[in-house]
Amino acid sequence: MDKKEVVIATTNQGKLKEFKRMLEPLGFKVSSLADEKVEIDVEETGKTFEENSLIKACCIHAKLPNKIIIADDSGLEVHALGGFPGIYSARFMEGQPYPLKRQAIIDRLKDKEDRSANFTSAISLIGFDEEEHVFVGKTFGFIANESSGDSGFGYDPIFFSPDLQKTFGQASPEEKDSVSHRGRALKQLEEYIKAHLD
Repeated sequence: MDKKEVVIATTNQGKLKEFKRMLEPLGFKVSSLADEKVEIDVEETGKTFEENSLIKACCIHAKLPNKIIIADDSGLEVHALGGFPGIYSARFMEGQPYPLKRQAIIDRLKDKEDRSANFTSAISLIGFDEEEHVFVGKTFGFIANESSGDSGFGYDPIFFSPDLQKTFGQASPEEKDSVSHRGRALKQLEEYIKAHLD
């Protein structure tokens, strides 16, 4: 098995781009479920990002047992809403476009003083060695009063990052990667992989 070939267990093109952007410079060949011609609807029954990430990775690894699988489960947690939408970030208002989802979050905060929020990313690695691994990254910020910026995807345009002094939607890919939840989880993943490459 080539330790430099990985399959990203996602159909989200935004996520796939981020993984490629971070892993390909390290010499990894990154493919998607579509590249591998795998169609699977994984039932995310976990109660945490970590559990759902591992469920996805295990399901895909069962289909592609000779491949290294990387799966991500991530989402937005708005503190005044009790961490909502959390693990339901992608499924919140399912079928609706993200501009409507973003506005719905803003509307729910209209009477709230606390606009703090965080993104969490849990990245699972299976098939690299004998172990199952989960790496977790978080980034903290605030929900903006309106969407700003056309960069990124999902809830990025309403997430204001104090680190960058702009929303993720206004940030360049490199700026976002440097402070994002997925960037931080991927950094841990990279360090583990580099330390254990034969």
